[in-house]
Amino acid sequence: MYVKQISVFIENTPGRLASFTKLLGDNKIDLVSLSVADTTNFGILRGIVADYERAVQLISENGYTVKLTDVLAVKVPDTPGGLAHVLEVLAENNIVVEYLYSFVRSAGNHALIIFRVDQLEEAEKVLEKAGVQMLSQQEVRGL
Repeated sequence: MYVKQISVFIENTPGRLASFTKLLGDNKIDLVSLSVADTTNFGILRGIVADYERAVQLISENGYTVKLTDVLAVKVPDTPGGLAHVLEVLAENNIVVEYLYSFVRSAGNHALIIFRVDQLEEAEKVLEKAGVQMLSQQEVRGL
């Protein structure tokens, strides 16, 4: 049960991120989640969008470098130690978390966390076995 994440390289210059998000907004592409990591000259915007197929086409047509990546969207109890439990399940199964970031729309008493791991299929199996709830692409689109 994977979710498609876009990764976009954006120049680290004034207004460039504003221009990019305006491009999405003007074309009615909803950013469900967002993470930006920067280097000196470029930032990497990682995010989940409601319509990734259309987003990839639009982003490419406007001169940005974009990549799709499969990630897990995991419901984590929004209580102290909720995230630790999920991370322990992955660690006990020798699964490396390459990065993660959170997003919230209307998750009730859960936090929603995006995980990029080194063993996607295995992570999905062990998390399901541990009773950890994951969201599908369709469920993320509905948030």
